[in-house]
Amino acid sequence: MSDYARIADAIRFIASQVARQPTLDEIAAHVHLSPFHFQRLFSRWAGVTPKRYLQVLTLERAKALLHESRSLLEVADTLGLSSGSRLYDHFVQLEAVTPGEYKQRGAGLVIDHGVHDTPFGQAFVALTPRGVCNFSFLDDQAPEAPLAALAQRWPAAELREAPSRTQGVIHTMFDDSKAPDRPISLHVSGTNFQISVWRALLEIPPAKVVSYAQVASAIGNPKAARAVGLAVGANPVALMIPCHRVIQQNGKLGGYHWGETRKQAIHAWEAARYE
Repeated sequence: MSDYARIADAIRFIASQVARQPTLDEIAAHVHLSPFHFQRLFSRWAGVTPKRYLQVLTLERAKALLHESRSLLEVADTLGLSSGSRLYDHFVQLEAVTPGEYKQRGAGLVIDHGVHDTPFGQAFVALTPRGVCNFSFLDDQAPEAPLAALAQRWPAAELREAPSRTQGVIHTMFDDSKAPDRPISLHVSGTNFQISVWRALLEIPPAKVVSYAQVASAIGNPKAARAVGLAVGANPVALMIPCHRVIQQNGKLGGYHWGETRKQAIHAWEAARYE
């Protein structure tokens, strides 16, 4: 069992018991580890103790973050690359596929792809010459699933297995030992509405959250919270377009394309680094 799989099991247990605040001994016993080894494993992975993680899960914390975030996305004119548009202190630049590129369906384009380990399990990464076009967590599915989806989105492109190329994306996202020499570029295809939502998400700083309604207001369409939710769910680039930072108005984390447990894990991981 991988570290993330064991941590995910612990996170599910903590989330199910958060109202009664389980002890370290109880959580460790659930994942069949001694309290000492579990605390060391959890702290090494998340950067916080299990007790601190319990605090991260509380509704009160989420509601406070929502209150603090009221002004993050208030004005649509502020959207675009700014001091808030960072992923782990690295700028993220989003380039939308042009109508001409969409019509060509990837003709003449080489897309490199690879599978890599991350703090949140294995991920499939795909990269065009202009940037990352896909980042998907695998869970129990084989890499063929996201590869097939990639081929459907870019049917005329040449898909090339090249993990040595895509490994750089993982290093940039998760290796804190060195600063990257260039921004992370994303090359994504979506409707104008989806692109506007994804650009708005890039404005949410790490360890902060906003609601679907706040995002809708930010893009100038305050009645479109439900449509925003659909656009968030269609995000093709996990983590880099931080859809995990959008939660329900009542403070609950809500759903997540890659699983609610992983969403909880990402929140704890970011809280350990940015709060």
